[in-house]
Amino acid sequence: MSDPTVAACQCALADCDPAANVATVRARLAGLDERADVAVFPEYALTGFVADDRLADAALARDGPELAAVADAAASADVAALVGFVEDAGDARYNTLAYLAPDGERTHYRKRHLWADERAVLDAGDERTVVETPVGRTGLLTCYDLNFVHESAALVDADTDALFVPGAWPAPHAANWDLLLRARALDGVRWVVGCGRTGERTLGDPGVYAGRSAVVRPDGAVRARLGWDERDLVAPLDPAVLADQRALVGSVAQRER
Repeated sequence: MSDPTVAACQCALADCDPAANVATVRARLAGLDERADVAVFPEYALTGFVADDRLADAALARDGPELAAVADAAASADVAALVGFVEDAGDARYNTLAYLAPDGERTHYRKRHLWADERAVLDAGDERTVVETPVGRTGLLTCYDLNFVHESAALVDADTDALFVPGAWPAPHAANWDLLLRARALDGVRWVVGCGRTGERTLGDPGVYAGRSAVVRPDGAVRARLGWDERDLVAPLDPAVLADQRALVGSVAQRER
């Protein structure tokens, strides 16, 4: 049996244009490397983001046709897909991730730590999410969540083998993204897959996103990394590497409960 393989599908997005973004995600899923078991997309992959009233028109329902279209594409490709979007929850809006398994099961995570102007237009989630994936028990974080060590510690206590982290990190601060992905791998002795948005902001103030999607080993070393281009980073996550590093370090087994 081959090692579970994850694809970080680094792409540019169209802010507040769900139709364009859904088409992008579906095309990337259709063209995915056949080795991939999971495809991780950037933060807000289906909607993009802008901190004004235009966001209301772009927000999507969990059970809407856009998520259904992506779920169908993931099932056709026989992969699980992790996609982000602005969620319309009726009386609130969230920065939400949806883990879409090929068998149709869905798991959601609402970003707990909102960054800057997100706070003006979105509500924060209040639950952590762990999902069973081909990689093992996997914690879901979104972008700025990486900065909060207590989130990492809580997901260690939840016995996670990996973290999947969609992001939309500003290019001027790319070094922080790099550092935090490695830190969260090392402090939890686990695999970390970060998928970053690339390209330029299409609404609101001008800005450039970092890209720099990465797969980080449980010892904190970078297994593979992208630059700024739009392509897939496909990497196997060997369970033996995880087991060997945990045996060497011992911190996960010895943690206080």
